Amino acid sequence: MLNIMETNKLYLGNCIDVMATFPNECIDLTVTSPPYDNMRTYNNTCEWNFDVFKKVAKELFRITKWGGVIVWVVSDSTNDGTESGTSFKQALYFMEIGFNLHDTMIWAKDGGGAIGSNLCYTQNFEYMFVLSKGKPQHVNIIKDKKNLSFGNTKTTGRRKVTGEMKIEHRVCSEYSRRNNWWLVMPQKQEGSDWHPAVFPESIALDHIRTWSNEGDIVLDPFLGSGTTAKMAVKAKRRYIGIEKCEEYFKLAKKRIWNEERQLTLF
Repeated sequence: MLNIMETNKLYLGNCIDVMATFPNECIDLTVTSPPYDNMRTYNNTCEWNFDVFKKVAKELFRITKWGGVIVWVVSDSTNDGTESGTSFKQALYFMEIGFNLHDTMIWAKDGGGAIGSNLCYTQNFEYMFVLSKGKPQHVNIIKDKKNLSFGNTKTTGRRKVTGEMKIEHRVCSEYSRRNNWWLVMPQKQEGSDWHPAVFPESIALDHIRTWSNEGDIVLDPFLGSGTTAKMAVKAKRRYIGIEKCEEYFKLAKKRIWNEERQLTLF
């Protein structure tokens, strides 16, 4: 069994096998981007189908704390004119085994996107399913949306149970909470030359800050180039990462070490 204090650690191996060694209800937050319908080979290390997904989902439910959250970033392939719908099937299965679908978020990409068929619009987004085991324990909503009514007084009314109308006057703040679709520009970042699908750092960091607190344990069972763990270090969370491909595992270790070193310099 994994000692619950043994965090800030990376594992080289199959995530199902590694997670099976973890105790029940030990993870506060999982932020991950699993393989998409075998759209990439990941150095031929990845066997991915719905049966494998179900094993991963069940382990995630077992090790997630009550009040914990999973951020599952996925997309679908298109074959013979039809989308696979795998992302929705996965979200529904998570709900079937006990997770709540807390939010369906969109990662919107500003760029060329997948060309796909000439008979449909260019696909330029991915789903970010926010799943919770019970009610989320930590919700730190990011408020960075510029409020055009900043400084103005807003008058609202609500009716009490007695039937009396209560009038409230509120000065609009400078920023309000952002929408549940996040526009993230494609960026060149460390690791993108060696990994076919490097996860944007800003997405990982913002989810970590939203759904966890400092000191919490953040897991990525499909670590890839290490972005989730690197951002966990930046956000002062503990991390656990699992990666099957040795090449990506070494890259992740290097990126995380660089981040930890940067923090010690300041």
